[in-house]
Amino acid sequence: MFEWTQSFADWLIYQVFNIAAESDLGHALNFFVYDTIKILVLLFLIVFLMGIINIYFPIERLKNYLNRKKLYGLEYFFASTFGAITPFCSCSSVPLFIGFVQGGIPLGVTFSFLITSPLINEVAIAMFLGMFGWKATLIYVGSGLILGTLGGWILGKFNLQPMLSDWVQKILENAEAGEADYDESKKTFVQRLPEIIKNAWDLVKGILIYVLIGIGIGAAMHGYVPENFFAEYLGSGAWWTVPLAVILAVPMYANAAGIVPVIQVFVAKGVPLGTAIAFMMATVGLSIPEGTLLKKVMSLKLIAIYFGVVTLFIILSGFIFNILL
Repeated sequence: MFEWTQSFADWLIYQVFNIAAESDLGHALNFFVYDTIKILVLLFLIVFLMGIINIYFPIERLKNYLNRKKLYGLEYFFASTFGAITPFCSCSSVPLFIGFVQGGIPLGVTFSFLITSPLINEVAIAMFLGMFGWKATLIYVGSGLILGTLGGWILGKFNLQPMLSDWVQKILENAEAGEADYDESKKTFVQRLPEIIKNAWDLVKGILIYVLIGIGIGAAMHGYVPENFFAEYLGSGAWWTVPLAVILAVPMYANAAGIVPVIQVFVAKGVPLGTAIAFMMATVGLSIPEGTLLKKVMSLKLIAIYFGVVTLFIILSGFIFNILL
């Protein structure tokens, strides 16, 4: 879907600016251009689609449906599964998170998607299968789904909605007001289209600075942090290497498919596979760029709660991986 974006980034950085493709600066700038375009396009399209959905299935109707239907926790699993089949990195998932919240989906269910989406995708699964075999792949996929399901369920048990940012609270208020307006005004879709486009663009402008800062941090990490730095400290197999792997991974930024080859290098250099997988999960699910983007939609307290729950589960998963693999 975004091959053209990568081609444009390659052309702009390596040909127009004539920066060497093998250089750290080239890697960082290429990553920045590619991810900025991709995320902004995704953000606009997702918010635009959610605006259309809200016309025909407004926020209160969705809330009422989820409240009436007793899914016995399956809604968290379904959200995790949806996250697994969407090929997005953590920063790309944040626009979807905003759209889900705007659409009235319960916060815990939305968190299930947000946790799982960057951890698992079909490209990473194929690469994982080829590099580590079916057993490791099944454990990786299963643990990602369990992590998202349980993480969302636990977070859903807390009253976290008041911890959403004032910006998101205003979006929710406008969505509810928009439903009342719609009930009173039977405008056609074509008549409402300019309003939907304007609202989508206003939201993109509101979050743009956070997108650029987050991607900029990720690009710097992507281009300048050497993989040997991590392998040197994680190869002993001691119990503390799993928590250390998670801590060291937080400043990094990559999607699951991009980090799998790095994990293969880690394992080849003696890092236990469970520790390497924990590092991978933390890289794609606990990145500083993701936290920077989330600051636009969550309070610092809510970000800390979210990161704390996910960190705990990833560390536990790493210990379990090292036992099973």
